[in-house]
Amino acid sequence: STISKDSLKTSLLQLQCHFTWTLLKKDVGLEALEETILDHIKLVVEYNIRDYNILSYVCHLKNSNEEALRNLRKAEEAIQKHHPGEIARRSLVTWGNYAWIYYHMQRYEEAQTYVTKVENSCKNLSSTAHGKIQLPEIYAEQGWALLRFGRNYFERAKNCFEKALESDPDNPDFNAGYAIAMYRLEDCAERSGDEITPCLEALRRAVQLNPNDTTILALLALKLQRLNRGDEGERYIEEGLQKTPDFPIFLRYAANFYRKKRQVNKAVEILKKALALTPNSVVLHHQLGLCYKSKVIELKKTRYAPQEEVNNLIQLAIHHFEIVIDKKPVFFYAYADLASVHALGKRYKEAEEIFQKVLQKNNLPCDEKQEIYFNYGNFQQFHMKSESKAIKYYIEGLKMEKDSYGRKKCSEAVEKLLKQKIESGLGDATHIGTLGLVHKLNGKKQEAIECYKKAIALDPNNEEHQNALVELQLSI
Repeated sequence: STISKDSLKTSLLQLQCHFTWTLLKKDVGLEALEETILDHIKLVVEYNIRDYNILSYVCHLKNSNEEALRNLRKAEEAIQKHHPGEIARRSLVTWGNYAWIYYHMQRYEEAQTYVTKVENSCKNLSSTAHGKIQLPEIYAEQGWALLRFGRNYFERAKNCFEKALESDPDNPDFNAGYAIAMYRLEDCAERSGDEITPCLEALRRAVQLNPNDTTILALLALKLQRLNRGDEGERYIEEGLQKTPDFPIFLRYAANFYRKKRQVNKAVEILKKALALTPNSVVLHHQLGLCYKSKVIELKKTRYAPQEEVNNLIQLAIHHFEIVIDKKPVFFYAYADLASVHALGKRYKEAEEIFQKVLQKNNLPCDEKQEIYFNYGNFQQFHMKSESKAIKYYIEGLKMEKDSYGRKKCSEAVEKLLKQKIESGLGDATHIGTLGLVHKLNGKKQEAIECYKKAIALDPNNEEHQNALVELQLSI
């Protein structure tokens, strides 16, 4: 071909589209993502352009480039329908995706045609641009795409919506994206121990500008519930149930609200309704599993738990959690949920296998791994009755330095267990030394020194304790 592949690649990298936004396959479950987007296309027509664009990229990641091209044609139809007056401006991302897909199919002539279309349109839209142009709606489209790729992308998504808002501060869509990014960041920060970004104001503003978008209404309600203003939150949930009784994305958040309010049966009803509308939604399956799991725990507290009902609920929870990890293998918390339900049903071998499987995954983020160590320690302590293994795994979570919700839970659990042992007179030098290690890992040097001294007094020949003590005394 007359086109030089290298110069084509250079031009391609200048384009603003899904292929240049570093959206990595390893961070998503492709099947689950595809189903989420297909559901969204059916539910929210005004975002079809954006949805078909990202769907074409997902098809490419699944190695079906022909399917990717079909979705780009659908995006073009939607552009002609919704923006007949500004086709070029609204097509830049779509054309960029076309260029990349043709390039991957080794159809270089066609790829070059689309590169040229983008470059010419950019020149017409702005005298200084060469294929790169800073349009607010392109920042927004990038932001929405980043939100779809999960927790590693939320910070970048927030930045994209901020840039879009700079030139159009009252745009309802940009404000919605910004508020959702802020909400998700806060959600992650609570679990991973990072700085919390205040999202309440962003949600309130987005609700004002989007009175009919019940998704943001529901997020505002959940945020208020977290701030112990649940009654105020519930008014928004009720408003949403009036406005969009059949919108599954809203229903999922409404169910979440009622589950956290401990109205589990109401949550289950809402989730079943949503699942009937979008049967492939991973999030709905996960939420239903959590509801059934909490029903099992409640029943087991009663004196004469009806065994058949308990077993039935355990089966239901297992069924839903298995769908989740099958469709979305990177949904790591769901493995711990599944394992703990097996344990509730005394299926210890299955629980053990699932814990091992998830702990061996090499793409498991630090804070999620700490939380899974906490769950695994719990499993060893309360189901397998092995305190020594429980201590071992709580400490594994503690040794990872990331300050997170999971680390805090590991720390509390192991400290409580060791202190109970020592105070009841059943603790030996090893337990006291281990408590020293816990203090040391938590940066409490003085307490650690006390513990090691006590341990050495009980067992003078333990070299490990002596070395730890010397090292601590030198570090002060």
